[in-house]
Amino acid sequence: MKENQRSVSVKKIAKDLDLKLVGGFGGENRLVYVEMLARPGVEFAGFLDFYDKDRILLIGSKESHFLKLLDEETQKSRVEAVLSQQPPAVIFSVNVEIPEYFIELGNKYDVALFKSNERTTPINSKLYAYLRSALAPRMTIHGTLMDIYGLGVLILGKSGIGKSETALELLKRNHILVADDRVDVYETAPGIIIGQAPKILERYLEIRGIGIVDVVQMLGAGAFRENKKIRLVIELEHWNDKKNYDRLGIDTETYKIFDTDIPKITIPILPGRNTATLVESAAMNQKLKYLGYNAAEALVKSVALKAQNKGDNDEE
Repeated sequence: MKENQRSVSVKKIAKDLDLKLVGGFGGENRLVYVEMLARPGVEFAGFLDFYDKDRILLIGSKESHFLKLLDEETQKSRVEAVLSQQPPAVIFSVNVEIPEYFIELGNKYDVALFKSNERTTPINSKLYAYLRSALAPRMTIHGTLMDIYGLGVLILGKSGIGKSETALELLKRNHILVADDRVDVYETAPGIIIGQAPKILERYLEIRGIGIVDVVQMLGAGAFRENKKIRLVIELEHWNDKKNYDRLGIDTETYKIFDTDIPKITIPILPGRNTATLVESAAMNQKLKYLGYNAAEALVKSVALKAQNKGDNDEE
């Protein structure tokens, strides 16, 4: 079953969260498959009926002080009962003094033991958020992701339509690149879709006729960000005379990523139309909608009100 699940190695977690390995050196390459953590209070009390061995164990001051209430032989037997199940790793918060027998048992069962430089609550929150992101289902979308006025805008369209060229123009207007050509997306929580570039493609734009452009080298570190929540999808397409395009913006299109519907706008491309300006305007208009103002609805209400007032005057 685990072959089809996403996983992250204990070694990578330790590197990314600045955890110090203090024991169980043979367990660094274990894989973590679940985002939930375990605070082994009842387990140290000897109750293992509901113990989930796939969870990382987090030991803070409460768990440590509880163990100290027991005699050393009982402490060791309770801890061994837990570590013999070979959980992925054990992390101790900054204020916990790690008993020598704990390190011996970690080495015996190849369970990596780490010391954090943070207190229990902060490391618990940070670790859960990290695992939630690392283990979330992912998919790849062909497109360009920009941060425009603080709004994550995913630009779609067929190859050659001008997505990267539009992104370059937007960068010159002080907007921010997240990913070009390939956008990796994942869901951190229901309705929260995050996009980012693959590591190897971070910072780069591919412009036909020019080649690869490093936006950080060209425009500075502020031109790139690692990830962004996607809140608007814009699809660029060549103008189609037979297609009826929404002129008022009343109809709402959506684009589904996983189980989340994201507002979508289709922009037809014609010679002479400034695509970057259109994308920028669409992003600002969508941001106003999120803030509670819809220009199309305001116009329709205004026209309806004028029509009603005119009708009332005619009756008089």
